[in-house]
Amino acid sequence: MSIAAALAEQGPAAAPVPTRQGRGGAFGLMLPGTVYLVAFFVVPVVALLATSLYVPVPGGDVGQFQPALHWQNYADALGQFWPQLLRSFVFALLATVFSLLIGFPMAYLIAVRARGRPLLQRMLLVLIVAPFFTSFILRTIAWKQILADDAFVVTALKWLHLMPADGRLTATAFAVVAGLTYNFLPFMTLPIYASLERLDPRLIEAGGDLYADGLTTFRTVTLPLSMPGVVSGTLLTFIPASGDYVNSSLLGNNTNTSMIGQVIDARFFKVLDYPTAAALSVVLMVAILVLVGLYVRRAGTEDLV
Repeated sequence: MSIAAALAEQGPAAAPVPTRQGRGGAFGLMLPGTVYLVAFFVVPVVALLATSLYVPVPGGDVGQFQPALHWQNYADALGQFWPQLLRSFVFALLATVFSLLIGFPMAYLIAVRARGRPLLQRMLLVLIVAPFFTSFILRTIAWKQILADDAFVVTALKWLHLMPADGRLTATAFAVVAGLTYNFLPFMTLPIYASLERLDPRLIEAGGDLYADGLTTFRTVTLPLSMPGVVSGTLLTFIPASGDYVNSSLLGNNTNTSMIGQVIDARFFKVLDYPTAAALSVVLMVAILVLVGLYVRRAGTEDLV
């Protein structure tokens, strides 16, 4: 009898039963991460939920609240600040779309066109990562100077008659979306680059061998295979952009450009209206979770979450 026949008669090997020592080791490895998540995620979220239901202390000073189950805080917060919440998602969506339109060609250039030229690839990657070496606030302040009324951009647009003589770019929705796009562009480009870097170039060549033009090859081969990076990049851009308040404060700072993050910041640290700020934070978190869940399910990449 052959060895293969003998193994076939014995049947499939039984799976090893985990020992008590093995289970204890696994729990020990999970313990630090579990403690960290409970201390710095679960507890703050529970505290935020509790704070969102607080009510003012009768006769107390400003900023004094007591525990309660006042669900009306959510209705009051949404009724007062729903324009800022909606504007935040619109600005974040625009910034995500513009980041995708700019970041995908950049990632494609580095991963596909510059393949086989490692020095060029490294130089281009450094140019993308370089903004991370500068403070987020400093980069936004730089944009404020670039788009200032007396700066080159506005002066050139007025000279070309592409802008009214009394027009301006700062304190506008354009400035806020431009700042969001610039600040979160690396978060879009790098995941797409990682997906395209793993793309087998022979698949693109096969599309040409099958008489597909460049656009058809991109639509049927390159784009579907890069979807994990696209989905990851859009999430990494949309989620932080939705709650951003730095760009809206420095580049907008008026009633037409204020975002929900700016409102939450003001309610927490200036008005001392902690329940409203907490309620808005919870609403923002839940809305993002719902939108992300629907997007990931629609994109067909549920394994990413």
